[in-house]
Amino acid sequence: MSSADASAGPLLQAREAFGRRAWGEAFAAFSTADRERRLEPEDLELLATAAYLTGHPAESADGWTRAHGEFLTRGNTTRAARCAIRLGVDLMNAGERVRGDSWVSRAKRILEEHPSDCVEQGYVLLPGAVRRIIEGDVSAACALFQEAAEIGRRFGDRDLVTMARHGVGRAKIRSGSIDEGLALLDEAMVALEAGDVSPLFAGDIYCSVIEACVEVFDVRRAREWTAALAHWCDSQPDLVPYTGQCLVRRAEIMQLHGEWSEAIDVARDACAHFLRGPEQPAIAAAFYQQGELRRLRGDFSAAEESYREATRRGRNAQPGLALLRLSQGQVEAAASGIRGALEQAKGRASRCRLLPAFTEIMLAAKDIDAARTGAGELAQLADLIGAPLLLASAAQASGAVALAGGDAGGALDLLRRSCATWQELRIPHEAARTRVLIGLTLRALGDEDAAELEFDAARWAFEQLEAGPDVARTAALSRTKPRSATRNAATVLTERELEVLRLISAGDTNKAIGGKLAISEKTVARHVSNIFTKLGVNTRAAATAYAYQHGLADRT
Repeated sequence: MSSADASAGPLLQAREAFGRRAWGEAFAAFSTADRERRLEPEDLELLATAAYLTGHPAESADGWTRAHGEFLTRGNTTRAARCAIRLGVDLMNAGERVRGDSWVSRAKRILEEHPSDCVEQGYVLLPGAVRRIIEGDVSAACALFQEAAEIGRRFGDRDLVTMARHGVGRAKIRSGSIDEGLALLDEAMVALEAGDVSPLFAGDIYCSVIEACVEVFDVRRAREWTAALAHWCDSQPDLVPYTGQCLVRRAEIMQLHGEWSEAIDVARDACAHFLRGPEQPAIAAAFYQQGELRRLRGDFSAAEESYREATRRGRNAQPGLALLRLSQGQVEAAASGIRGALEQAKGRASRCRLLPAFTEIMLAAKDIDAARTGAGELAQLADLIGAPLLLASAAQASGAVALAGGDAGGALDLLRRSCATWQELRIPHEAARTRVLIGLTLRALGDEDAAELEFDAARWAFEQLEAGPDVARTAALSRTKPRSATRNAATVLTERELEVLRLISAGDTNKAIGGKLAISEKTVARHVSNIFTKLGVNTRAAATAYAYQHGLADRT
């Protein structure tokens, strides 16, 4: 066998693996072939693609750079320009804006110096169109995307057509034409599901479309397309760039729909996934999501550490950090944090995410005027965007403000409308929070029996979620606290078990309890098991509710 035949082995294996979308195998085989012989530029493109999809950005950039140079040397300027465009886009996505812009500018210069009617003339328009959206020049962005789509149609390039169509959809949404924009995004996603788009572009489109759905608070679309992205990622186990983002989105959707235990696992997997590879911007979102779930479960110290990690990696920790401070009873710190975040927030989406927390915290700070202003802005934005989730949030905030202002009758209508929408959207935590407000409103109207029913329903929902802080707050609101049960609990629980129960009701983990009581975590776990058995409960949330209902949480 000649040396040429021997070196052809890894190359043929690499091409075959690439065709099967076995990206890890393809990358390894191309790398081997590259060490044995000088690869053709077409194979360097495949090497660069496989490297990118398996999380090797440096090797991918090297492959695109070398392919670009080889095509130039051979006079194939259009293919050289395409390699430069792809490298520039990848660098921009990785946060290297200057290098990315430089490579795209190089591609433009090549196409200007060697003019020809080619599909690359469409691809080179895409980065500029994206920049126009970021700068707020939506009409210019639409024009560039539409020009690119027309070029793609002329050359039968489905990647370019789908990317451009999806870009027009994003631009339409930014301009306020939300329904029209979402329809275009749906078209792009159908092209992905039909297999019309290559993996490099498909992953970018999946993530961008889901981001747009989240931006306009379209929870139904976000849920469906996130499931589609998960299926796409699962079908290609070697994928790296999109898997982590998929996990973050899945955790967000699971949290909304009350699947908190699963969401915590998925958020943890997302953080671990990002930490294994090169730094990616989405790692900040992964840590923030982990912080949100820990806060809701009452693991406050761990939540704060997650928020700190998110901040270190470039993600503003609000409104989560302010809500954490509110849960810790630090109302002034919560108010300061949320005010500062809202002052800096300019876009509609970012303000919509902050305003519900702002209204809640201002009410806790007894600043009803500020709360009313926040709820009013949220209502205006909700009417403008029209997303059911946002409308429910706005009605909840306005109802809370009306109640605080003494208009219990007006509050009740708003809160019931909000609760009905949360239930329709299958978002149990917000539905339960709204039921607590309904209970307070009914109490203000003098209907104590109806109020107790609302508190009981809310507490039950919180217990299912194991939302310890919410269980505690709701239990404290209830006036049904049989003292005979308190005496029984004090009788059946040992003094150490009572200490552990009080710390459970404060939201402490087993590890934290062990540190405070100077006992091992294993011993704490045994005490917790005994407490559950004696009280007839199955979760920490239920034990917390018991402690608050029977006056055990407040003992010192």
